[in-house]
Amino acid sequence: MKKAVHAAALTALTLALLLTAAGCGGGGASSPSPSVQPTASPSPAVEPSATLPPVETPVDTEPATAEPTQPATSEPTGAQPTSSAQPASGSVTPVDWSWFDDAVFVGDSISLKLTGYVSKMRQSQSDFLGKAQFLTAGSLGSGNALWEVSDKSVHPLYQGTKMRLEDSVAACGAKKLYILLGMNDVGLYGIDGSVANMETLLKLIQEKTPDLQIFVQSATPIHKGNELKALNNANLITYNQGLQEMCQRNGWHYVDVASVLKDADGYLPDAYCSDASGMGMHFTDQACQVWIDYLRQDAASYT
Repeated sequence: MKKAVHAAALTALTLALLLTAAGCGGGGASSPSPSVQPTASPSPAVEPSATLPPVETPVDTEPATAEPTQPATSEPTGAQPTSSAQPASGSVTPVDWSWFDDAVFVGDSISLKLTGYVSKMRQSQSDFLGKAQFLTAGSLGSGNALWEVSDKSVHPLYQGTKMRLEDSVAACGAKKLYILLGMNDVGLYGIDGSVANMETLLKLIQEKTPDLQIFVQSATPIHKGNELKALNNANLITYNQGLQEMCQRNGWHYVDVASVLKDADGYLPDAYCSDASGMGMHFTDQACQVWIDYLRQDAASYT
C-alpha cells in the first residue's frame, strides 16, 4: 500500500514538472523578431559620370602648373655624351635670339623643364630665347590635347585660363610653333595612333592660325635602365620616323633634337638626365642648353 502511494506521488510530481516546463516556452504564436533589421546595400558615394573622357595613365605625372625642379648643382656622373651628339660647332651661324620672338613652345614636362630654364636665364639675360612663349603642362600628350577642356583635362594655361591648344596658340599671336609630344602617347596609343593624334592636333592648330610655321621636334631618348615595355628608345625612334613622314606630307618642319641629346648607344646621357633614379627622361640645365643651341643652328636653315 505504501509503495502504491509512493508511486502515485512520484507520478503527480513528474506531471507537475512537465506542465511547468511547457509554460516557460510558450506565450506567443511566433518567435520574436530580431532587434536589428537588415538594411539594403548602400549606393556608391560617387556615381560614375558618363560625360568624362576615358581615364588614361600617362607616364608623365608632373602637374601642369608646377615649376620644374632644378637639378642639383653637381653634375651627374657616369656615361657622358659623345662628340657626335654635339651640334656641329662653327659649321652654321646660329640665328639671333630675335628669331624666337614670335615662337611658342608646346610640350609636356620635358618642355616644362625648358620653360623653367629659360625663365632662370632671363633673370640675367633678358633676351634669352627672344620673347618665346610657352604652353607646357605635365602629362600633356597629343591624345589628351584633343579632349574637351574640363577639370580633368591637362591643357596648358594661357594667361591663367585653360584652353585647347588651337585656341591658346591663336590667342598668344605666335607665328612659329615648336611642339614636342610623345612620351605620354606612345605607351597608350601605340606608334601609329600617336602620329595620327599629332597630325589631327596640328591640323586643328593650323586651321585657327593658317600662317603658322610648324616645327615638330623629335621625341627625346630615355636614360639607360629606365625604358618600359612599350615606351622605349626603339619605339621612340620609329615614332620619330612617323613624325618625319607626317611633316613631309603636310609641309611642316621636322627638327631632330634627339640627335644631340643621346650618347653613342642612343640613350639619354647621365649628364643630361635629371631623374636617372626615377623616370629617366627629364633634363638637366646642361641638356636644355644643348637643346637650345641646336634649335638656333637648325633655324639658320630657314632664314
